[in-house]
Amino acid sequence: MKKIKLSLATQIFIGLILGIAVGGIFYGSETAQSVLQPFGDLFIRLIKMIVVPIVLSTIIVAIAGVGDLKSVGKLGGKSLTYFIGMTLVAIVVGLIAGNVIQPGAGLNMDSLQQSDISSYVETNKEQEGKSIADTFLHIVPTNPVQAMVEGDMLAIIFFAVVFGLGIAAIGDKGKPVLRFFEGTAKAMFYVTNLFMKYAPIGVFALIGVTISKYGFASLIPLGKLALTVYGAMIFFVLVVLGIMAKVVGFSIFKLLKMIKEELILAFSTASSETVLPRIMDKMEKAGSPKHISSFVIPTGYSFNLDGSVLYQAIASLFIAQMFGIELSIGQQVTLMLVLMVTSKGMAGVPGVSFVVLLATFSTIGLPAEGLAFIAGIDRILDMGRTAVNVVGNSLAAIVIAKWEGQFNPPAEERFEQAS
Repeated sequence: MKKIKLSLATQIFIGLILGIAVGGIFYGSETAQSVLQPFGDLFIRLIKMIVVPIVLSTIIVAIAGVGDLKSVGKLGGKSLTYFIGMTLVAIVVGLIAGNVIQPGAGLNMDSLQQSDISSYVETNKEQEGKSIADTFLHIVPTNPVQAMVEGDMLAIIFFAVVFGLGIAAIGDKGKPVLRFFEGTAKAMFYVTNLFMKYAPIGVFALIGVTISKYGFASLIPLGKLALTVYGAMIFFVLVVLGIMAKVVGFSIFKLLKMIKEELILAFSTASSETVLPRIMDKMEKAGSPKHISSFVIPTGYSFNLDGSVLYQAIASLFIAQMFGIELSIGQQVTLMLVLMVTSKGMAGVPGVSFVVLLATFSTIGLPAEGLAFIAGIDRILDMGRTAVNVVGNSLAAIVIAKWEGQFNPPAEERFEQAS
């Protein structure tokens, strides 16, 4: 009898479906949640354990390979230009969707359940005193080891870039150090593939906890918001990112097929960190050189959150419509500019989407308590925006590689393009 071998994507998808079913059956059961939660937390912890060493080692190797400050600055400048442009487009798409569909108009607030957002309010107060200058200064770590312990990704990236340039500058003397980090990167990618065998169980547990805690009933009063957010996200991926992919001679559908395992995983765990190592590896295999994919993707995790800003734009309009507040064109332009800054300045802050919204609301006069009405389904919406962020950053590595004239697809694909 022939043994059936399921692909990892199929296994993760089965875990997702079973998790939804079990979560629905045990809706409201704290016992079920307490049993499932440790299995989900274990998977998240396994991935978080390897993210810092992978990002550190791959960026050091990549930058040492580039070799000079001018080339690194050029790569960084192009990356930031692209990130800002796509963030702007994502916010515009969100604002258009919110204005056209008006998901919060005529909503009866008495039918909505409020959730506690006090922890987000406290985090926002901590951030309020920080200026843009403080934010940029924070990128430079006073203690790189502490930055690694805290998982401060921007500070880690800065240190890795500087260290990589140092290795390149000393030539042959730096080769033993470079070989050490090359070995570290290869070992950590092996460990990543090992941990991914546990992914279906982790996905099953995490989605089971989510559904058993919030259920499907929580979506009914806020169904219009959920449909608006997901509809706008699908449009953004297929049309906006699709056009961008077409411009650089790539297919968005080919990209989605290439990263389908990572998309299911990111969606079900609502964590883009879980797929960071594999996305970097896959984009390199797709033709984006190691020094580009290793730099662009981790940086994009802080600066290129298309799904998050799109959601934040819609959520802002939703709250305004729910309270009957008319936002003028000028206020919406202000909203767009504030989201551009706050979404970048708060990278790495826990519950970043809610904290960004709280910071934004204070500038355009929206009531912060409105967020308590949508906090209950935030996890469901977070799953979608995480998946969009992953697609956006995957495509970014290909776009920047094309822009640099260094995109090098596998030999069979070059043959197909020529014929």
